[in-house]
Amino acid sequence: MGSSGFFLLCILHSMVALTSGALMMFYSNEVFIFSHGRERASKLFGSTPHDQLIIQTSDSFSGLLLFAIGFFLFMVAFVKDREFHNFFAKGCVLLHIAMAVWRIYFERKLEEDLGHDWLRLVVADIALGLSWVFFLVYSWREKYD
Repeated sequence: MGSSGFFLLCILHSMVALTSGALMMFYSNEVFIFSHGRERASKLFGSTPHDQLIIQTSDSFSGLLLFAIGFFLFMVAFVKDREFHNFFAKGCVLLHIAMAVWRIYFERKLEEDLGHDWLRLVVADIALGLSWVFFLVYSWREKYD
């Protein structure tokens, strides 16, 4: 599983990031309405045209960054070095933990606008981080068996 598991995990995470990034860049309004409902989404869009432009630009750049991360994960999937796989997986675990902590301490304060969306995102960050932990445990078990 070592090398093929890393490849599959990178491709899975890449597809999630590429899809999410593309949706954020091109369909952010529709995604907000679908995920938050019309009333709450209207608050997230901003009240003035200037605010709306800034929020839309920010969402587009965030989507572009996420798309670039997905493309990077796609490229990394083809690396064959097992030591790099472990190093990269550990970095991904730390990144997902940092994102969960960020959401708990900062996005939670936006609860009146986002509802309980931050909690769903924290669970998603933990699940994505756990996928890398399972890869590390499996590769460690494979190495020492």
